[in-house]
Amino acid sequence: MTPTSTTHYDPLSRAFHWLTAIAVTIAFVLAPEGFGRLMRNGVDPATLSDIVWHETLGMVVFGLTVLRLLWVAVRPAAPQITMASWMHLASKAAHLALWALMLALPISAVLALGSEGHPLTLLGGLRVDQMPLIANSAVADLADWGEVHEVLGDAIMWLAGIHAVAAIYHHVILKDGVLKSMLPQRAVR
Repeated sequence: MTPTSTTHYDPLSRAFHWLTAIAVTIAFVLAPEGFGRLMRNGVDPATLSDIVWHETLGMVVFGLTVLRLLWVAVRPAAPQITMASWMHLASKAAHLALWALMLALPISAVLALGSEGHPLTLLGGLRVDQMPLIANSAVADLADWGEVHEVLGDAIMWLAGIHAVAAIYHHVILKDGVLKSMLPQRAVR
């Protein structure tokens, strides 16, 4: 494909970015405190809408991330914005870490649910009660996957916050078009 703009990401890339950002943020806000304790006390996760939404949004993030990765392979070229080499390197590292977290978070959630025998509950009544491939595997005992998931969730929010602050810094201080490249073209004229 040929680039349609040298200053903006294509519309699909922008949509993927903002939909993922919204889904990650809402999933984080809805993350149930003491999930494992609730389940051990016999609470059915399907009866708690925040858990159902949290798990559904986690799967949405995973799906969007896979689709984004496929789109990155074929999309028009990303905008090339001139910046210091250390900023370019930091940007690449932060983006790589965000990509890894967007994949690792849903995977760690499924590992936590499967290894602890909790169901995966999604909107529309979709429910996976047993995950024997996970529960009976050596992976289940490698870590406390619920704790790993919690740490990764905190990490993605911190990194996303730093990412947002950097974009605002580029917009307000450097005025180099980094933030504008991810906004709709008509919104930044």
